[in-house]
Amino acid sequence: FRSPSMGNSGYQVRSYDVAIDYAPLTNRAIATVRIRAVARQEMRRFHLDYSGPEVTAVTVDKQPATFVRRGDELVVTPAEPLEKGRFTVVVSYDGEPPEHTDPDGSTEGWVRTSDGAVAINEPIGAMTWLPSNNTPGDKARFTFRVSAPAGYSVVANGELVGTAPHGTGTTWTWRQDEPMSTFLAMVGIGRYDVTESSVTSIDGRELPLWFYEDAAVGGARTAREVLPEVIAFCEKLFGAYPFSSGGHVVDDAYVGYALETQTRPFYPPGGASTSTVVHETAHQWFGNSVTLTDWHDIWLAEGWATFTEWLWSGAHDGRTPRERFDTLYARDADDDLWSPAPTEFTDPADLFGEPVYNRGAMTLFVLRREIGTRDFKKLGRRWAAKHAYGNVTTRDFERLAEKVSGEQLDDLFDDWLRLDGKPKGY
Repeated sequence: FRSPSMGNSGYQVRSYDVAIDYAPLTNRAIATVRIRAVARQEMRRFHLDYSGPEVTAVTVDKQPATFVRRGDELVVTPAEPLEKGRFTVVVSYDGEPPEHTDPDGSTEGWVRTSDGAVAINEPIGAMTWLPSNNTPGDKARFTFRVSAPAGYSVVANGELVGTAPHGTGTTWTWRQDEPMSTFLAMVGIGRYDVTESSVTSIDGRELPLWFYEDAAVGGARTAREVLPEVIAFCEKLFGAYPFSSGGHVVDDAYVGYALETQTRPFYPPGGASTSTVVHETAHQWFGNSVTLTDWHDIWLAEGWATFTEWLWSGAHDGRTPRERFDTLYARDADDDLWSPAPTEFTDPADLFGEPVYNRGAMTLFVLRREIGTRDFKKLGRRWAAKHAYGNVTTRDFERLAEKVSGEQLDDLFDDWLRLDGKPKGY
């Protein structure tokens, strides 16, 4: 699945600088987004993915530009055609950012809460508040400067750079220096209880942990307490934690799912069980640092995160990966688990379907059995290191698996990732 209107291959973004003055009671956002990008070719016009409030001004390289809204696109025409190379576009808007409803009925984008809002964006919800090149294949650095009234806190990805007075309120500045896809961006504004701690990474770094939890919903003590252990567990498997901070956000956005927003996962009320923390933490390696290029490859994120849950369970007196695999493999051949194949779906409603998660994890289980535990661990660590902060495809993974193991694995990957129906003989 690839949304036909999302993304623009004519340029690549280097950084987003997002300034938002937010009024929680009215949901009004007055924003200015500065985008530094590189044109891959001469462009007379270009589009940004955007479905948010009314745009009040656009400039390109400090010159006023004309613009028009077409569906979920903001089409920008600079005063002079852009030559190949760097350019800067600044978009200002004013109004209420909307929520977005996905084909599977779930909600994402700028989601209102009882005392503010949280922006959670997988797969395309960033367009509700962030004019952007909204494709996972274009990663950039982010700075968030969000102003909120007194009594409110703001959380986002990366590290808290500082706070400063803004009228009767405060501007909070967060910076994500490691490249990030737009679907992994997150902003939360509300009356949070804030807890700070730290954990020492396997490579000796001291990682600050920030936990922002909606005061009315209650905390997620178990998730806070288990996170250092989960990080250590994942580091032994996959190498050093790929980012410079961690933590989580818990807010009363009743969207029905947790999300691996980069460095600081989002959890809905009651949604921060230990297994979920393991899943979203594993995503920091697989999905966030090593990011899919196209949504057809999402199993590379969800399969690895689900399989890490299996490994955690087996190491903590729970069901073993073998038991989990056998239970799933026992399902009838007409079960939804077996169709569509993880990389072959065409309906966007299947983007987060069970084949992506469980059949993706089963693929990794079968691969580990085929190449052996030692080579599988080597593969996971090399995959995480070789492609850190980059974008990948399923073919990249297949080639590395064959290189590490010295085995021909086409049939295995065809059976589990590309062919519809229950694989036979496993």
